[in-house]
Amino acid sequence: MDNDTLIIVTADWEKASMYLKKVCDEVAKELSLTLEEKKEDWEFLVNFGQKDDIGGIDLPQAFIKLSDGKVVHLMTRVPLTNDGQPDLKNAKELIKRKIVEVRG
Repeated sequence: MDNDTLIIVTADWEKASMYLKKVCDEVAKELSLTLEEKKEDWEFLVNFGQKDDIGGIDLPQAFIKLSDGKVVHLMTRVPLTNDGQPDLKNAKELIKRKIVEVRG
């Protein structure tokens, strides 16, 4: 657990990347995790990312790499509020909850 890393895969052209980065910065600080940002790392996404029904890959995505090397997908995109705005509070809660579940 001490060497777990929060990983985000982002793209400068994808506006949602800045929202996920903000949320993951906060989560990493709160949970004392290292945060690693990968820019358009398609190979990483192919190996570990969430794909849609036809095999496409969305950005941004968040993962946790556990100290044993296992990589677990946490989130694709930031959820939206009822009025279509990024729901950063909900995103943060979802990521933290999934990390707790993965860590046991």
